[in-house]
Amino acid sequence: MRLRWGIALVAAMWGAAASRDRVDHWVDATVLPPLKVETSDEILDRNGELLRAYTVADGRWRLAVEEAQVDPLLIEMLIAYEDKRFRDHSGVDARAALRAVAQAVTHGEIVSGASTLTMQVARLLEDGPTGTLDGKLRQIRVALALERQLTKDQILALYLDRAPYGGNTEGIRAATRMWFAKEPVRLTVAEAALLVALPQSPETRRPDRHAKAAEIARSRVVERARAAGILTDERAATARAAPLPLQRRDMPRNAPHLSDRLRAEGPGSDGRFVATLDRGVQLRLETLAARAVADHGGGRLSIAIVAVDHQSGELLASVGSADYAADARQGFVDMTRAVRSPGSTLKPLVYAMAFDDGLAHPETLIDDSPIAFGRYAPENFDGAFRGPVTVAEALRLSLNIPVVALTSEIGPARLFATLERGGAAPRLSSGAPGLAISLGGLGVTPEGLATLYAGLASGGRAMCLSHRADQAPPVPGRLVSPEAAWQVGHILTSIPPPPNAPRERIAYKTGTSYGHRDTWAVGYDGQYVVVVWMGRADGTPVPGAFGADMAAPILFEAFSRVSPRVTPLGPPPPGTLMISHDALPAPLREFRARNAVFRHAKGSPELAFPPDGATIETAGGAVAVKIRDGRPPFTVLANGAPVIVASHARETMLDLSAPGHVMLSVIDADGRAARARVELR
Repeated sequence: MRLRWGIALVAAMWGAAASRDRVDHWVDATVLPPLKVETSDEILDRNGELLRAYTVADGRWRLAVEEAQVDPLLIEMLIAYEDKRFRDHSGVDARAALRAVAQAVTHGEIVSGASTLTMQVARLLEDGPTGTLDGKLRQIRVALALERQLTKDQILALYLDRAPYGGNTEGIRAATRMWFAKEPVRLTVAEAALLVALPQSPETRRPDRHAKAAEIARSRVVERARAAGILTDERAATARAAPLPLQRRDMPRNAPHLSDRLRAEGPGSDGRFVATLDRGVQLRLETLAARAVADHGGGRLSIAIVAVDHQSGELLASVGSADYAADARQGFVDMTRAVRSPGSTLKPLVYAMAFDDGLAHPETLIDDSPIAFGRYAPENFDGAFRGPVTVAEALRLSLNIPVVALTSEIGPARLFATLERGGAAPRLSSGAPGLAISLGGLGVTPEGLATLYAGLASGGRAMCLSHRADQAPPVPGRLVSPEAAWQVGHILTSIPPPPNAPRERIAYKTGTSYGHRDTWAVGYDGQYVVVVWMGRADGTPVPGAFGADMAAPILFEAFSRVSPRVTPLGPPPPGTLMISHDALPAPLREFRARNAVFRHAKGSPELAFPPDGATIETAGGAVAVKIRDGRPPFTVLANGAPVIVASHARETMLDLSAPGHVMLSVIDADGRAARARVELR
């Protein structure tokens, strides 16, 4: 008898061992699904703050997360509620399975489940069925295989990456962003409890759609955590009374244009791209941009704001439009990289080059009188002439004639090359650079203009801006001398701020392009450069818009949002010549061009404006006529018909509103004549 029992025991043990070996082989032969899941590309600021995220290929939000980034309270509550023996079992909790079967037999229905966290991970990995025997067996097999190949923490990380939280939101980090607009590193008890409850039934427990069901589920998690000793009675009561989030939050979409650019440049580190931007500065300037456009009637008006730390060459903020939408203002267009006419904003560079060349000093007198360079006859924006002024005053008043005279001496080709070296990346529509480039007769981008001014602000160093934290800017060269850069900055700081603007002393310059298409304001202090552009993305005019009125107030407000205090400009370099006009060397007391363009010959009359062959945009208004030389009185004819007779005025306005070609003639008292054929539009 004992022999039989012995044989039976041996047989049973052999059978159990054989079964175990077969199960081991069955588990070891399991082909696991891919464990790495696609996560959203993320754009981070310099401090690791999320600026923008992108959905994965199937349109879901799924942000990468590590367990260290998750509040330990949530982990504790999750294990206590879903799988309290998670740290002990090997993938299948036999005790929980026996309990579930017994409860089902006793109650005639399923009362509790036996699915472990590892089994839930198996289901999430394969998105497989749970209501069939085959589906459940597959989950068990994958769960056992996962336990043999991964640690418990790795399995938990898979759950936190893939658990569903309603709609197109997957993973704990996307969930905390969507429901609480925060990272999962620190959660309240109520927040953690809701996030534990949601994955069991993510659609029927969504608090924005089924608040009551969400509240009941959250309370159940809280009670389980209290019973497990994780929560005190007081903390549990506070969590039950906490309000639910009744709507999903938007995923951050800050610096959208630059984010698109970073992502297109690639590659990031595991889908993460770190920008040089400062999220706080970026948000404040985005808010300012939206308000600025709204204050001017919105509609088709757009805006761009660029902020740069000129000490490091790093981009701090980049606002490409007032919003990021396919609307009337074409918000999807990144205006920080749009090529537009810079108006008068290039004048400071011309003066700095003139200082370096010994052509002028801030106290040098320069003539602001009618002038012609061949067929090109520039005039000031207001149509007036001021005669002899100091170079500093000419820059402060943004006079056109003096800067064109200096450009003629410097050479437009050399000015263009300096703009290129300074990082402005100038564009010409056609042909070679001419004298008009100093008045905005070329194209630059707001980012390019910021680069140029960063060079002036940093003591004349040529700059290369960086917008990626993992890419250091190239070693800069030299734009202008430190002395010339300081002199220009000193002049620009003496320009009065706009009305009602903060009274900070920043060096700034405004600009308005031809036809009022672009308004600009660019300024700097001892640390930062800010550029503001306002206009329409399609380049159509904005009637009555001027840089000083529209963009300059935004510039000063932008500075206050970049930094609470203005950093003063540095002291003058040792070689700076700071003397009065009377103490200047004789050649620097008065500017005279090599061809003496300002000398008034007493000869035949000449039409200083408009020059022969000019095309004039009248917008239905009058045309300015300016006469140089000759002896008054003057008679002016249009297409042979007298329009002014016996006038001693050298400047007058003619009402020639009809568009088309007009032959203007002027005859002086001695019968000498001059002619100019112009086109009116």
